[in-house]
Amino acid sequence: MGGNSEQEAPAGILPDRMIAELFESGALTATRPLDSDQIQPASLDLRLGEKAYRVRASFLPGKTTVAEKLENLKLHEFSLEQGAVLETGCVYIVPLLEGLQLPAKVSASANPKSSTGRLDIFTRVISDHCQGFDQISAGYNGPLYLEISPSTFPVVVRTGSRLSQVRFRTGVSLLTDSELSKLHEEEVLVATSEPNIHNQGIGLSIDLTGDENGLVGYRGKRHTGVVDVDRKAVLEIHDFWEPIYNRGNRDIVLDPNEFYILVSREAVHVPPLYAAEMVPFDPLVGEFRVHYAGFFDPGFGHAAAGGLGARGVLEVRSHEVPFILEHGQIIGRLVYERMLEHPGALYGQDLGSNYQAQGLKLSKHFRSG
Repeated sequence: MGGNSEQEAPAGILPDRMIAELFESGALTATRPLDSDQIQPASLDLRLGEKAYRVRASFLPGKTTVAEKLENLKLHEFSLEQGAVLETGCVYIVPLLEGLQLPAKVSASANPKSSTGRLDIFTRVISDHCQGFDQISAGYNGPLYLEISPSTFPVVVRTGSRLSQVRFRTGVSLLTDSELSKLHEEEVLVATSEPNIHNQGIGLSIDLTGDENGLVGYRGKRHTGVVDVDRKAVLEIHDFWEPIYNRGNRDIVLDPNEFYILVSREAVHVPPLYAAEMVPFDPLVGEFRVHYAGFFDPGFGHAAAGGLGARGVLEVRSHEVPFILEHGQIIGRLVYERMLEHPGALYGQDLGSNYQAQGLKLSKHFRSG
């Protein structure tokens, strides 16, 4: 990342090797040793610290530090060392084990991990003096905090639990419409003959035909038991989810304030030299939010990494009024950014990734079948 002039400095997402170098240089710090799988191909998993604060409301620190805001807004403080339950409808702030002392040309952005989004846990990273959630300005020096608000299921978390992830970048590396079109012609980014490319993104539509059994998706149940975010394949699906089947129609009514897991009609492909992110398609097309967890790492859906046919799983929540989704309706878009270099490991077979080659799939906490 060296001594290039500003005009010559390359723009792109930092891969795993460069993230490791941030730790070695002191630009990234942690109060405990890193987990062996914490550094991903284009991101770093962030870990919860030793304590949590229940707060009256969500906030941005603005001109103050997060710690100063917490003094006025916290209701109570509790330890996460032995694990603790976070209740639905409540807002918590947790200091993270990782902190930053970023170089002047490196900025960062955060997103919930895939499993976090599929559990309807709303998370946002906050930094001191920040004016926006999940955005960390270049050169930031200070601690990181995670706002957590479970919406459907109460969850058990503990020190070291990983609910969010952060990407580091230099410059502006987002592909333009013409660059996206060219890359799609070369690599097939989404499996469709007529890609919807506009506003620096490529559209994804909803699949409501269902799988071989007609299963279209799932709706989260209310008043369930707790989900331990660190335990894989231990929960029964029917205890937490109501399956939704295609009964001859090609639409679905989203009930207000209910949470749905659905799937994209198109297979998604992220080539090794790129990273992608799901963003809202257009706030004017409907009163719903799609995809809380937006990062797609290099190698997702890449055939050589065991990902042929991987589709985007969509976390959908309607707001205020019932809303009808129709099969094939575009509800999200993928934006692509360049990597600074090829990651040392790709999402998928290299890492034993949970969601490679996925179709409709719940989070890793539930038993399959």
